[in-house]
Amino acid sequence: MNEGEKISYDRNKKIIHTSIIGIAANVLLAGFKAVIGLASNSIAIVMDAVNNISDAASSVITIVGTRLAGKEADKKHPFGYGRIEYLSAMVISVIVLYAGVTALTESVKKIIDPETPDYKIISIVIVAVAVVVKIVLGLYVKKVGKDTHSDSLVNSGTDALLDSIISASTIVAALIYLILGISLEAWLGAVISIIIIKSGWDMLKGTMSQILGERVDPKIVVAIKSTINEFPEVSGAYDLVLHNYGPDTYNGSVHIEIPDTLSAGEIDSLTRKLVTKVYREQGVILTAVGVYSINTKDPHIVEVRDKVRSMVMKHDHVIQMHGFYIDMVEKLIRFDVVISFDADNRHEVFREICSEIREEFPGYMLQAGLDMDYSEL
Repeated sequence: MNEGEKISYDRNKKIIHTSIIGIAANVLLAGFKAVIGLASNSIAIVMDAVNNISDAASSVITIVGTRLAGKEADKKHPFGYGRIEYLSAMVISVIVLYAGVTALTESVKKIIDPETPDYKIISIVIVAVAVVVKIVLGLYVKKVGKDTHSDSLVNSGTDALLDSIISASTIVAALIYLILGISLEAWLGAVISIIIIKSGWDMLKGTMSQILGERVDPKIVVAIKSTINEFPEVSGAYDLVLHNYGPDTYNGSVHIEIPDTLSAGEIDSLTRKLVTKVYREQGVILTAVGVYSINTKDPHIVEVRDKVRSMVMKHDHVIQMHGFYIDMVEKLIRFDVVISFDADNRHEVFREICSEIREEFPGYMLQAGLDMDYSEL
């Protein structure tokens, strides 16, 4: 087992262990609350028990999703099954949504046709203990989820913390009823149900956004580029494109700037070393390394490059210019420009830049490219 496989194995083991703890705790809490809710005729406590069952189901889904996501890559899925974790997180979000809608429906029924609850002090004490257990469980599960980059665990932990609020509110409703004789639990249940629905919807949106493809964490971008720039032959790393195939699983490509004096053999050796180092240090597989050659033999070209860079960078929303090269034989200037998505019209900014360069260097052909801002900071 290599280092990457060991890290993945330890991560999956931790997620499954945490999920098993969640299942055991939620099943026990659901049993206690169901008995108390039925005995006291409290719809709020009964619905709270149902929420615990949904949490246990979420933990089961997390375990199944983690197991499936850990399957080896095969002919049909050469990049592995890591994205199944996003699907399991989405299922958990739907469960939370369903629990919220169900709770809201039952609360509205009780508002229309109220029933008098029959609270006992022992019931309130047991629910209070359940609140403490849920808070501890929720914080623990959420922390492990963040540490292991598991959205399923983060969603389960968030759901557990919401459940602790529900349980706490049923205690408040019970105390108000015992002291003032006013039953508010149906109304309180309705308010809490809306909060649960909103939380489930936010979870679902977040997971869908990940499935669609989000910008990579800037820390990963900085780490990869720093590793690449450690090689003395490399003067810059650009166009880093990473594709996510599950939490902490990336394949991608990058362009590097290197002197035009390197031979094909030297470039091949450099890129192989570079790819290996990035994988060892960041766990990212670079499937392709493109090359931008830099003029190093003519001081005049260096002056032209600095002038062109100054002209390009003065424009608003320009993030960087790279890949600059002048072919004196063909009278060709080439470079790429990265323009931020914040610009009202990226293409218009690019056209202005090209027009200025052509006007400044009329004797040269211009071969400029408008690059996408995939992972730039």
